[in-house]
Amino acid sequence: MAYHAGAELMDMEFTQFHPTGMVWPPSVRGTLVTEGVRGEGGILLNSEGRRFMFDYIPPRFKDETADTIKEADRWASGDMTARRPPELLTRDVVARAIMSEVAAGRGSPHGGAFLDIASRRDAEHIKRKLPSMYHQFKELAELDITRDSMEVGPTCHYMMGGIRVDSDTQMTRVPGLFACGECAAGLHGANRLGGNSLSDLIVFGRLAGIGAKEFLESSAANEMDGEAIEASFGAARDVLNREDGLNPYVLHDEIKDLMQNDVGIWRDDERLSNGIAGLAKLKERVAKVKAHGSSQYNPGWHEALDLSSLLVCAEAVARAAHMRQESRGAHSRVDYEGEREDWGKVNLVIQKADDGSMAISKLERSDPPAELAEIGHSTVEELEKMEGPTNG
Repeated sequence: MAYHAGAELMDMEFTQFHPTGMVWPPSVRGTLVTEGVRGEGGILLNSEGRRFMFDYIPPRFKDETADTIKEADRWASGDMTARRPPELLTRDVVARAIMSEVAAGRGSPHGGAFLDIASRRDAEHIKRKLPSMYHQFKELAELDITRDSMEVGPTCHYMMGGIRVDSDTQMTRVPGLFACGECAAGLHGANRLGGNSLSDLIVFGRLAGIGAKEFLESSAANEMDGEAIEASFGAARDVLNREDGLNPYVLHDEIKDLMQNDVGIWRDDERLSNGIAGLAKLKERVAKVKAHGSSQYNPGWHEALDLSSLLVCAEAVARAAHMRQESRGAHSRVDYEGEREDWGKVNLVIQKADDGSMAISKLERSDPPAELAEIGHSTVEELEKMEGPTNG
């Protein structure tokens, strides 16, 4: 909605995949499985029963990550002189490791990996420490995690990108339009740390409220455009009034499958190009969607109306991912491995062009104020000294 209103989007290529979501049964695929399972000592196994995360420790994390099962088990038992198990590496690393095992033919039966806590802790400990996970698998998958391993796989979890806002007021370039929280961009960089979204809401939600109050006090209220409102109502009703058209649920699944296959965890030029072309074709089909029934209590109508917004977000992610020719944080290009210095200070900004097309441009960031740079440097040093699991 912000995009269509004239606001800019930013950092849309940085979509975070949580490494552990349910993969079975299909009705609950993607439901989150908390990192607490691994924090309590749960381990990831492939179809051969091998604890594979030791094979995927990046060089920059080697000094702080256990490289033997013996040391990892000491950490899980409370020995704080031991280094963290590799299952507690950053989310992007663990997610890519699971998908690498699946691609190599060592995945679980339903396209994930096995998360085992049953052999690591007794049943009472699991029920006491992980009650929500125990009941979640019991009710949704008819599986007892105190006796059996869970099947898990990466699930799209958080978007670091979003609407570009002024850092002080949280106002977009559209006067009177404010954004904060997950829909706004700029705070989390290329990969959000676990828990930071709550801080984001509290700090920048307050700034947005103050900014909106100051805007109202300093500006004359804009008059509503009655014709524009009626035109929006009419466009929404068109979906109901057509004699026939395409099924919105089928189109939603096609968008989901395209994004999973071409704009997922592993990205390259060919797949991203195919994804962008595929979205253009889907855009033509979405324009012909039909919702049956009336406007009251009609989830099919809501689904049909959502499709155009899904396509905007999907295209923004795909185009930004195609333009950023490096791997950074949650964005992984197999044809451009590793971070590149020339991209380190570049944000990608997206806006709706005058002809209705999606325009994308590079924005070079200026250096932060000296006091913020100093705080940021100190914070990084403190984080590097921390012991215990992080949710990177």
